[in-house]
Amino acid sequence: MSPDRLEHLLSLIGSSLTKKYCPSRDSICPSQRLIITIRYLASGESQQTQSFYFRVGRATVCHIIEETCCAIWKVLKKVFLRAPNDVKEWQNIIKEFDQNWNFPQCIGAIDGKHVRIEAPAKSGSSFYNYKGFYSMVLLAICDAKYCFTMVDIGAYGRDNDAAILNASTFGRAFNKGYFNLPNISEFDPKVPPVFVGDDIFALKPWLMKPYPGKNLTVQQRVFNYRLSRARRTIENSFGILAARWRIYRSPIKAKPLKVEHIIKATVCLHNYLRLTDGAHYIPTGFVDSESHSGIVIQGDWRKELQDQGNKKYCNKKYL
Repeated sequence: MSPDRLEHLLSLIGSSLTKKYCPSRDSICPSQRLIITIRYLASGESQQTQSFYFRVGRATVCHIIEETCCAIWKVLKKVFLRAPNDVKEWQNIIKEFDQNWNFPQCIGAIDGKHVRIEAPAKSGSSFYNYKGFYSMVLLAICDAKYCFTMVDIGAYGRDNDAAILNASTFGRAFNKGYFNLPNISEFDPKVPPVFVGDDIFALKPWLMKPYPGKNLTVQQRVFNYRLSRARRTIENSFGILAARWRIYRSPIKAKPLKVEHIIKATVCLHNYLRLTDGAHYIPTGFVDSESHSGIVIQGDWRKELQDQGNKKYCNKKYL
């Protein structure tokens, strides 16, 4: 994060971090509170390391990080993580997916990410997932430019993405038709606005998934190829998140509620930097691209994670 962006972020949330004057001791100023938190999230180093680095007690660092993450979520989500609420905003997303990824009537890509955590006390197997580690699930929808539009955070690692979607607030809202979506396309074939997801999700009127099997027609293979290109946006969004915020590169050592606050803060910071400092946050070549012959060129975020010994994150199963 550049100094300019840090100063701007401080201007947005500084008032939420200001403490009342206490004559018996000096309070830690908002700027230092923000710097401690950003360094913790971006470096992936422990809270104990932050305590040594800033010469602040470990318990104080723990409290500062949780408070600041809550403030980031409370302030930034209103502007930088706001679900489209009118037809025009949905139409803009549709236009971007059509122009960038050649998939018509797409209003977002959806997937889940297992965020590694330390086994919570007395949690049994609730957070233990099928991949063999403890996790909390971040279910997210993104637009064509790698910004998250809706998130559901806090589901148990043992739950699958389809079940989490059905139980989520936005999943129930889409099932009941509460969102003000655009009308069915005016061109043939007439199709409604849809999200794109992978095989784990159930096919719905508002969610498309690939055709299963190997013996597919040419048209079905073309559809799967186009859907894969559009769905790759959410895979890259999670990849950018894990590459830029190194807190995701090892199990998060915190209670589940604090892990939720950390995830919420990083999601908001991801959108904030993508929209206000995109050229620096996602430089050229950082995300996946395609050659003229259709060959996928892996983005630098994958190489960056591999260089850090995190090859497991480069498999889409872990995103």
